[in-house]
Amino acid sequence: MIQMQDLINEAVNDMDIALELSKSPKNVVETVDSISQLSTEEAIKLGMNFKRFPLGCDLTEVVVGTCASDLEKQDLLGNCILANMIGASIHICSYAFADIAETHGMRGIDIMREVSAVTDVPLDLDHFGHYGPMRFPKEIISCSGQCYFTGPPFEECPRERIHSRLIDKEKAGEIDRDEWVKLSSSVAVNLTSEQGGEGHAAPLREAEEIATLAKKHGKGLEAIMFIGDGYDDLITGFEKALDISADVFVLEGGPFNISKNRLDSFAKAVAMARILAPGKVVATNGAYEDECRIGLRAGLNAIITGFPKNHHGYMCGYSPGTARRGNFGLPRVIEIMREEIKCQTTNVPIQRGELEALARAVKIVGSENIYPKKIGSLPVGDAHWAVLANSNLYNKITIGKSVKDIPDVINGDSVALLGGRFVSWAVTEEIDGLVDEIIISDTDPWVEKATVNILRDEMNSNIIAAGSDDKTASSNCENSIITSTVPYVVNKIVKRINGVVTLI
Repeated sequence: MIQMQDLINEAVNDMDIALELSKSPKNVVETVDSISQLSTEEAIKLGMNFKRFPLGCDLTEVVVGTCASDLEKQDLLGNCILANMIGASIHICSYAFADIAETHGMRGIDIMREVSAVTDVPLDLDHFGHYGPMRFPKEIISCSGQCYFTGPPFEECPRERIHSRLIDKEKAGEIDRDEWVKLSSSVAVNLTSEQGGEGHAAPLREAEEIATLAKKHGKGLEAIMFIGDGYDDLITGFEKALDISADVFVLEGGPFNISKNRLDSFAKAVAMARILAPGKVVATNGAYEDECRIGLRAGLNAIITGFPKNHHGYMCGYSPGTARRGNFGLPRVIEIMREEIKCQTTNVPIQRGELEALARAVKIVGSENIYPKKIGSLPVGDAHWAVLANSNLYNKITIGKSVKDIPDVINGDSVALLGGRFVSWAVTEEIDGLVDEIIISDTDPWVEKATVNILRDEMNSNIIAAGSDDKTASSNCENSIITSTVPYVVNKIVKRINGVVTLI
């Protein structure tokens, strides 16, 4: 049997081996050990291999913290509307929503309802506990972020703060607990208490309870963990995240990265997470500028940033001595992303157009047919798909046809699918056996090859690669279907090829 170390070594330079690794069961300790043996550059290359479709997710996005306890409600709503306009998911610090509501004589859930009413992007719920929104004393909610300003190493809070909670306030809001989760697209839980950060987060039993609640309501689940020492702490974080069935892994560096080589450990942690995260999405909620940069090069999908006063506003993209509460992190993070990521297929970071295209794809496929549902050994889509299925955008987006409509528009025994990504997987599964031959065409030769190989193993119809030639594929089939959900791509193909069926 091939050893994990050999498999990972080969996957650095061979996308086909990376695909096989993506399909195979993974052991946390073996994965961490194997990637720890790589050079930094090898780990970066491996992580980016796993960011390429169909191994993981090739999107790069910002998630935006719009709130702080001392904001006016009008400013909070304005921040949310602006984030919504640019297509950035909103990170809900539930304690801040509850604090703002209290100032205005409202319940926290009322603020959550107002934000949901004026936005349609995914809403990511955090700082949520046994009774609902966690509530903290003033010294915590008004924290200036001295740990990030001072820099590593992490030796508990520089102000000797503990994770104090105002439990009576939390209990008073318990009646609304489930509705917070129902209004959200995803829920984040913090596992750092298991990594030696007992003073930084709630105990594991509370995270486990909220994870169960999120799964009960069909929401995406994110697990937050420290980089820590870059080895034992990561093993603990990854194992606990998998134990609670987390979809997305969120890595916190900054003062909580206490490894001897901070940047090497951050890059390798991203590569490890890319391989181990069930939903193939890896984010950071706190990382200095140099960690953000090397993390993006290693395959990081998302950076949680923030508007002024929000703690993510200074926790990502700044450096010791500049990480001050009040910073506006969003512009800086966008600039860093654009400098580090060169992408021909999407905006960096993704904007509203990409979010809408993805929502269309989810609606075409059907929320019941996407991640975590698999075709063979690989899920259809990733955690982004599941999160979008729980957004207002998904509910209001319109499509022309779903995969269920495809059999009604087919005449004959052959079909060309123009586009080889996840929608084509779902269409193929729907028409498998109804036609003798399905030809897959994609502008990316490796995507086309990988998709054909994956589907050949699972389908009864004959699956053929078109050699990245839409016209040839279409001319050799009685039916042609464009599986892209991006309007300008669809229009471009329609102008070149007659008689194609579109889904949007």
